[in-house]
Amino acid sequence: MPRFPDPATRHPVRLPDGTAHAGTVFLSAAIDHPRISAGDYSYASAHVPPTDWAAQLAPYLYDFSPERLTIGKFCQIADGVIFITASANHRRDGFSSFPFGIFSGGGSDSPSMPGPGPDTVIGHDVWIGQGATILPGTKIGNGVIIGARAVVAGAIPDYAIVAGNPARVVRQRFAPEVIAVLNRIRWWDWNIDRITTHEAAIVGADLDALEKAASG
Repeated sequence: MPRFPDPATRHPVRLPDGTAHAGTVFLSAAIDHPRISAGDYSYASAHVPPTDWAAQLAPYLYDFSPERLTIGKFCQIADGVIFITASANHRRDGFSSFPFGIFSGGGSDSPSMPGPGPDTVIGHDVWIGQGATILPGTKIGNGVIIGARAVVAGAIPDYAIVAGNPARVVRQRFAPEVIAVLNRIRWWDWNIDRITTHEAAIVGADLDALEKAASG
């Protein structure tokens, strides 16, 4: 039986001829950026693979940015997804939003520049659909599904489905008591052999079998 690829594998998908699929990467292997962290097995895909996956996903997050982008384990990020992090912001509380400090060399000390913004945090097992935009400071819970082209801001509860611009919660994927059990079990923290052994229960929403696996 083929082994599941190691999370340190840059290109984990193999084409029928055995070559690596360059358009899909495990993010923990493909991104080396001081302000981005990605959990094991989270992947991103692109129809035209970039040379710099960090810049592709979070183009306004610089090495010197004060904020962070944190992505949990087993996330699935489709082509065209962009994280607009807090360093992209302008001041909005004055008479002008123009960033004079960028052009005058005043940098972050300029009165026209906003203060440090919030981190962007993505939970575990989150599916972000094609072309979605995640705005600064967004907090996305575990198990969330984000529709294609959605523009997401704020706090998204665990196991919600969101869509639209601005994105709204369409519905919860499971009942509250089921979500509580899933967050208690935290299957994404199991080792990969245990996860694949119980793959059918995880993807088939067999909660009884999953609880037995967690207690076994």
